Amino acid sequence: MKEVEFSEEWGAKYPAIVRLWERAWAEFVPFLQFDVEIRKIVCTTNAIESVNARIRKAVRARGHFPTEQAALKCVYLAVMSLDPTGNGAKRWTRRWKPALQAFDIAFDGRLTAAQQ
Repeated sequence: MKEVEFSEEWGAKYPAIVRLWERAWAEFVPFLQFDVEIRKIVCTTNAIESVNARIRKAVRARGHFPTEQAALKCVYLAVMSLDPTGNGAKRWTRRWKPALQAFDIAFDGRLTAAQQ
């Protein structure tokens, strides 16, 4: 959908959103030049927010920590409880493999050079 079509279709119902879209269009277009796999990963904030929410919940339930090590242990246990079976790394690798390959192509090997 082009910018003009978007504003014609939604402008009457959502004028504030159309104005926001029009102001951000110049910043949004370069994003579309990335590979689909890269765009999927860049837009995947729900998983990050979910982890942050679980950590906040664990810390809030505890309230006070006598030492920094106690706070770190609480955060560690909250993160580990997200993947109790330990199979999450395998799923993560499968999900990220196409994106990592797309990043490697888009950024001309800089990703693999950093891993060596």
